Amino acid sequence: MRKGIFQLKQHETSVKQELSAGLIGFFTIAYIIAVNSLILSEAGVPLEGAVLGTILTSFVGCLIMGLYANAPILVVPGMGINAMFTYTLVQSMELTWQQALGVTTVSGLVFTLIAFSSLTTVIKNAIPESIKLAINIGIGLFLMLIGLEKGHLVERGDQSIIALGDFSDPAVFATIVTFIIALILFIRNVKGNFLWTILFGTGIAFLLGVLPSKTNESFSLQGYQEVFGAFSFVDWATLPYLVAVFSITMVVLFENVGLTYSHVVATNRPEKFKKAFQANGISVMLSGLFGSSPTVSTAETTAAITAGGRTGLTTITTGFLFLIVTFFIPYIQMLPSNAIAPVLMIIGGLMIQDIKKLDLRDLSESFPAIFIIVMIPFTYSIADGIAIGFILYVILKLSTGSARKVSFTLYVIACLFLLHFIIHFAV
Repeated sequence: MRKGIFQLKQHETSVKQELSAGLIGFFTIAYIIAVNSLILSEAGVPLEGAVLGTILTSFVGCLIMGLYANAPILVVPGMGINAMFTYTLVQSMELTWQQALGVTTVSGLVFTLIAFSSLTTVIKNAIPESIKLAINIGIGLFLMLIGLEKGHLVERGDQSIIALGDFSDPAVFATIVTFIIALILFIRNVKGNFLWTILFGTGIAFLLGVLPSKTNESFSLQGYQEVFGAFSFVDWATLPYLVAVFSITMVVLFENVGLTYSHVVATNRPEKFKKAFQANGISVMLSGLFGSSPTVSTAETTAAITAGGRTGLTTITTGFLFLIVTFFIPYIQMLPSNAIAPVLMIIGGLMIQDIKKLDLRDLSESFPAIFIIVMIPFTYSIADGIAIGFILYVILKLSTGSARKVSFTLYVIACLFLLHFIIHFAV
């Protein structure tokens, strides 16, 4: 590439700024190592193998995104899609975890073929601006909810009812104090405010005695030998396998369209969308090889971008930190939730501000957008929220005599999403 690999001057950034943004991005998304591994283990994947599979998938995904697309987008196994991998593909559809990894590989191949074809531009241009904005806002609300839950300010009770947490709990108090400090640092535009928030939050957790304990368990690479390259194409021609491929492909494809587009726009580099989207496809395909559920352009990327990340150096920094943490796996759970939760809540709040750009006068445009915004956090699934919005958008346009304003591509997308729901409930 001209003017250096990452073109730092052209992007008005510096090595120090990129490294700092990558560090902040890592600390914001580091929880995925523990969470994704535990979810995969419930599918039968050996826990130690799932941990290393998550780390290597994240490292390689970030490396591809950083070098190929030169974009500050963090690529890690996606929340929601990992639950689909375990609870739908394996536990409901009764595939083996090896077959589920095979489904991931095939889905990634289909994704990649689409990403390297003209279909990418066609699909992106077919999505209305109101839908694009709604996806960003909905993800913002979702991040706020995740932050509130990680900080124990709200809890999911019976029947998934959200309730206030126990405010007499020292962990909750630690989150509140850290959140106030985080807001002050952010509003005063203190350099590295998110990193300072994490450091202060960890200190507060230590003082209040709520710092997670270090596990005494040792870590062995032996468990990973059963996971690497364990994907299986056995019974690939059966209905359950094909349905699984279709469902996963639908989810990762359209979830990444929304996430990737919002991230490149946030850095004022929309021209990077195509290469970033292609990097996503390759990463999903390799996820099955390394032993993980599919990757996404994670919503927590906004933390790195807000911290000043503008090039692939940010992403590569995060990727190598994932690799380094392999040597500290027994300590990975020592990072307190009160140190991360405020960062997620602030980022979510920033994303929600896009709501001022929505045109609420045309109900056929605003109602699908509102449903996306609401359903993403309420269903606890970015993919389901997006799908409902697409389907409703087409229905309302048809009912108001505006069928010609909807592109053929959008009709196809909506029908595929509808088919996805039908198959999901039928199987």
